Amino acid sequence: MKVHFIAIGGAAMHNLALALHLKGFEVSGSDDAIFDPSKARLKAYGILPELLGWFPEKITSDLDAIILGMHAKIDNPELIKAQALGVKIYSYPEFIYEQSKEKTRVVIGGSHGKTTITAMILHVLDYHGRSCDYMVGAQLEGFDVMVQLSDDNDFIVLEGDEYLSSPLDLRPKFHHYKPNIALISGIAWDHINVFPTYEKYKAQFSIFVDSIINGGSISYNEEDSEVRQLVEYSENPIRKFPYKTPEHTIESGVTYLETDEGPIPLEFFGAHNLNNMAGAKWICQHMGIDEIDFYEAIRSFSGASKRLEKIASHKSTVVYKDFAHAPSKVAATTAAVKAQYPHKRLLACLELHTYSSLNESFIGNYKNALEKADEAVVFYAPKALEIKRMKALDPAQITKAFEHPNLNIYTEPLAFQDFLKQQSYTNTALLLMSSGNYGGLNFDTLKTMIM
Repeated sequence: MKVHFIAIGGAAMHNLALALHLKGFEVSGSDDAIFDPSKARLKAYGILPELLGWFPEKITSDLDAIILGMHAKIDNPELIKAQALGVKIYSYPEFIYEQSKEKTRVVIGGSHGKTTITAMILHVLDYHGRSCDYMVGAQLEGFDVMVQLSDDNDFIVLEGDEYLSSPLDLRPKFHHYKPNIALISGIAWDHINVFPTYEKYKAQFSIFVDSIINGGSISYNEEDSEVRQLVEYSENPIRKFPYKTPEHTIESGVTYLETDEGPIPLEFFGAHNLNNMAGAKWICQHMGIDEIDFYEAIRSFSGASKRLEKIASHKSTVVYKDFAHAPSKVAATTAAVKAQYPHKRLLACLELHTYSSLNESFIGNYKNALEKADEAVVFYAPKALEIKRMKALDPAQITKAFEHPNLNIYTEPLAFQDFLKQQSYTNTALLLMSSGNYGGLNFDTLKTMIM
């Protein structure tokens, strides 16, 4: 099969390109910007475009499929050529579904936690030598590529993203998958650039529940009132399995899961991650892994990349970075670190980087998100607002929104880095939360600077 990717450099797109290449497809692609790690990985497999840009001459009638990424614009010259030739055009999730129609589809949805839950499931299956197809949005230890599509596996595990599918397909990705087995971890308003009201955002999850095939199942976080109501009121004839945060204790910085077989030490921590684990356990049980085998495997799970990842520790200092940016994620991550290190000073830093987090009509949702931090920093770059063509934010708006008594605000990367350099890190937990990089912060340099 001959497939061309328009916008091959994206995190998801390049992983799918690698998966199809490994499956034996003839893969080509284009993009106007490709950064590492996508660039290095595409090059390693020999499918990195020779030149950046869009080249309509790459689009020929002998292509079996075009896979269109969200990064491409509606007037993309390659897309226009493909439409003129009548080449079949798929969005990313449409193509995933086409490749998995005959499999049992397991889809993990939710505003937060879906990457971690998917990673936990794959870790447990891999630990026990159970092969499955998959698609997950973060690099996992022991996995070379983050998409696998085979002809032999019975199951496929998919991270169900609620963002739009492509410039031609404005449906959320997870509406395409038609799961046999599903999970929803939580609902908290996000992506306000495409879902301008909370009700419109929440409605996407209702559609997702209704898309589960008749006789299928959904596991859901019963501690989230929105999720509980949505699932329990659904008239879709499916089986429903609630889960909640399991009993656990924390001793000397180690979290222990309470089980019938006794306490089990874990390499990850945080009530939200324990809740994620409870959901992952249900899914693994649906896939044939019993409870004892799940616990044996999960104790060695250390987390998904960039999700509450320890990047340094020395004497009384510990440093974590996390992908958290939405209010619910920020609150859960901050609370988790404070609970794990209750006697350490917690310095929590948050970069406002996404469209939602930089929107003045949304920022009030961050109220008390950093309340567990002893000292807090909010960083945002006015340039990011300019690029997104958004209204400038006043630092006073940030102060009012977060309502933290010890809040520092920085808009210049060097000033923020100077702040970090000047801190004393004795008996301190430093938490860096962002989907960006604080205007160019080098984390390796940071580690040497504060240790």
